[in-house]
Amino acid sequence: MTAESSDQYSHGPVPGHVTIAGWRVALIVASFSIGVPDFFNGAHNALALGLPMAVLAAIVASLGLCLGCCFTAVVSVRTRLSTYLLVQRSFGRYGAVMINVVIALIHYGAFGMNASFFGESLVTAAEANGVPANFTLFVILGSVLAASATLIGIRALEWLALVIVPLLAAVFVAVAVVALQRHGLVVTPSAHPPVPMRFGIAVSSLVGAYMLAVATMPDLSRYIGTPRGAIASMAMAFPISTPLMMTAAALPALATGEPSVNRLVVDLGLGTPLLFVLALPMVVCNALNLYSSSLAMGTTFPRVPTRLFTVLGASIGTIFALIGILDYFIPFLVFLGLIIPPIAAIYVIDSFTLFRDVDSAASVRAMPAIRWEAVGVWLASLAVTVAMPADGLTLTTVPALDATIVAAVGYLVVLRVKQVFMRPRAANGPDDGAGEGAGNVA
Repeated sequence: MTAESSDQYSHGPVPGHVTIAGWRVALIVASFSIGVPDFFNGAHNALALGLPMAVLAAIVASLGLCLGCCFTAVVSVRTRLSTYLLVQRSFGRYGAVMINVVIALIHYGAFGMNASFFGESLVTAAEANGVPANFTLFVILGSVLAASATLIGIRALEWLALVIVPLLAAVFVAVAVVALQRHGLVVTPSAHPPVPMRFGIAVSSLVGAYMLAVATMPDLSRYIGTPRGAIASMAMAFPISTPLMMTAAALPALATGEPSVNRLVVDLGLGTPLLFVLALPMVVCNALNLYSSSLAMGTTFPRVPTRLFTVLGASIGTIFALIGILDYFIPFLVFLGLIIPPIAAIYVIDSFTLFRDVDSAASVRAMPAIRWEAVGVWLASLAVTVAMPADGLTLTTVPALDATIVAAVGYLVVLRVKQVFMRPRAANGPDDGAGEGAGNVA
């Protein structure tokens, strides 16, 4: 798929003949959880919880992510719609503007995080070799590479993932093995972890790290041939890659007390060329951030070429990196776990209820301006889940899961109440509304 085709399909369903194998999507998805940010996250969790609980947190998070991905992927295969068209038909043409802009801004924030990690990897490599280091220059270089890959299209991301995922996995295994050989196995948490956290927060930080990928999975999975293939590809991704990645990060972090894989590579004498290898996955992740954010903005502002949003996103993400967004890494991930799951829950529920028997193309041609029930539930669920920890309340001890439950249950209740309220009026109308298609779902 080229950049031109991605622009074309941002406004309607992907044609049935334009498909790719599910395992290729699984490889791209697996690359989400194999990278320097993921090592950093897993190392912090391990230092706060110890090895057994950190691995358990990764397993719990990965199963939840897989389940969420299965829902969003199946929805996208059935409809062939991008995330942002799914959001539009659930929240309304103008109601979705706020949602899509928020999603795009979150992608820009994630871009800034990855760009920072890319810059730090190259700075560490340069300093270890006595070469002048310039963080700003390295961040800009990584941003340009990510934007270039995005403009080429999803095939470039697929081939990058095909090369990078196994190579990077080998690097992390090498770091873990050497750290264990030199420092021994440590399973207890650090007495003074860099970021103290309880089990639920650790799970939420892991879920938050990938929740944006879950919610925007339709951008990739809509190209998979069948729903069964979509489920299989999701099962090959997070449930395997996330626990392995978190274990590979936990072992050396607990053994050495160091959460930075860049410093571990240098301290363990593994060779600074590996630092350049560690920097490559950030290019893939940022290309995917630009791809999804460009679809979001392109759907919201259809008259503006998607390429312009790619360049704009790279510029904004670079600015975020340069002003120090990395200092807010864990809070940013927890915040994602609160704001994104309700959006996905709402469009998934709509796809299996209101739009179950509606033609996809018709459903995006006849959308209301605003679906207040969807917008209201999203805002209310965000307010509730933000306020709950302050009041000492929790449903599951995992904020991201709390947000999903509150939004899903709240939305189902609202739909049921609306159905009961509208039934008398529908009974007095000229027909039962079965033939009115997408125009009557609001």
